Amino acid sequence: MKMHIKHITTNPEILSGTPVFKGTRVPVKNLFDYIETGETLETFLADFPSVKKVQAIAVLVEAEKYLTHA
Repeated sequence: MKMHIKHITTNPEILSGTPVFKGTRVPVKNLFDYIETGETLETFLADFPSVKKVQAIAVLVEAEKYLTHA
């Protein structure tokens, strides 16, 4: 199953091509790091206000779909 990455972008000129939330310089990995350490989505969004809640949720939903149907 291929991941639909509407809210993620990569560009060699932005953080050396690290996947970031579209329209930001925030690495997607940061969201997963926050979750892994027990932080809430609200804390992540407060710390990275350029990321919209809809973007973060969409990335989590796509990751869940990918991981449970792979």
